[in-house]
Amino acid sequence: MTKEVTRYIKQKVQTELWARSAGRCQFNGCNRILYQSPITKEPVNISEKAHIYSFSENGPRGWGPLIWNKDELNSIDNLMLMCHDCHKKTDQDSDGVKYSADLLQKWKREHERRVVIVTGIDPSNKTHVVFYGANIGEQKSPIQKEETFQSIFPRHYPVDDIPLLLSMDGSHEDKDEAYWSTEVTHIEKVFNQKILPRIEESSLAHFSVFAMAPMPLLIKLGTLFTDKITVEVHQPIREPKTWQWQAPPDDFGFDISTPDTNYKNPVLIMSLSAKIDHDRIKEVLGEKVDIWEISTSEKFQHNDFLKSVEQLSIFRTGMRKLIGQIVASSGNETPLHIFPAMPIACSIELGRVRMPKADMPWVIYDQNYKMKTFIKALQI
Repeated sequence: MTKEVTRYIKQKVQTELWARSAGRCQFNGCNRILYQSPITKEPVNISEKAHIYSFSENGPRGWGPLIWNKDELNSIDNLMLMCHDCHKKTDQDSDGVKYSADLLQKWKREHERRVVIVTGIDPSNKTHVVFYGANIGEQKSPIQKEETFQSIFPRHYPVDDIPLLLSMDGSHEDKDEAYWSTEVTHIEKVFNQKILPRIEESSLAHFSVFAMAPMPLLIKLGTLFTDKITVEVHQPIREPKTWQWQAPPDDFGFDISTPDTNYKNPVLIMSLSAKIDHDRIKEVLGEKVDIWEISTSEKFQHNDFLKSVEQLSIFRTGMRKLIGQIVASSGNETPLHIFPAMPIACSIELGRVRMPKADMPWVIYDQNYKMKTFIKALQI
């Protein structure tokens, strides 16, 4: 006598299914909350229990290996919690090719693993996610929330689903005279409005910064955060396209050269992502300059060399030492002219290592491609 299998799912299995899914749709990319109305937000169960191997032998994925053990059709391992739309989508794949059992099992494992990781993070690892963007030439600088949020796991998770937006829109371009002063005034204002209150609320406040803007403004942003605040600066990596830090290269390092002149007119060239010709600096400031330079080797002279947090740490340490040497040589009242060609994260960290009381004024320049020269952008 063969025992008849019904669609009845034991209560303990249903409870475990809800717990493993965290009450969200397990269809990859959906993640819809299943315990409230998406419209009114009222409490309501909109979930459906979807079979991976079909309950019916003639279903989209059939019984598969469970043909020999049909009692397992209603087991936790063969069920996914889904919203109606996603459940219907998988069952309309009548031949089970597009949404195969292997694929659904993979999505189930990944979803449940993500729930374990996120809920296992210590509550003290909350971070305020900060977005800062300004116009770069004629290009806008959108930052995608999904990509950035994913990059902070599993070390941190966001305090709020909505990032702190410091600036994401501007009517000026960086060739306009009003651009720099307008952007500096704006970033100072919104920083005081949105960041300072959170620092005052807790001395342990942590910030994850994602930015896309001209280098002078990124340096300015770094000076506002300072190195007294716990900040993790992220870098957009082009290959592979991600905000997630990668493993460091084995042979990476920075080269530092010092001037053989002493005109008391110091210049700091940041030849990190591209080599800056010294003659271009002298076209702007004249011949009598004392040039300090930090650079990468020719192998790393490109705009995607910064891939690891270890590289950024080496940069921070080196810059603290180098700025100290320049101050010791020229004094802290003589302005330091800075010409940057470096990644986003390095620009912000350069600003963070600045010591307002001990360091000299900084005059930051920007390469303006329409004018085909460096222009003075701002002074700190």
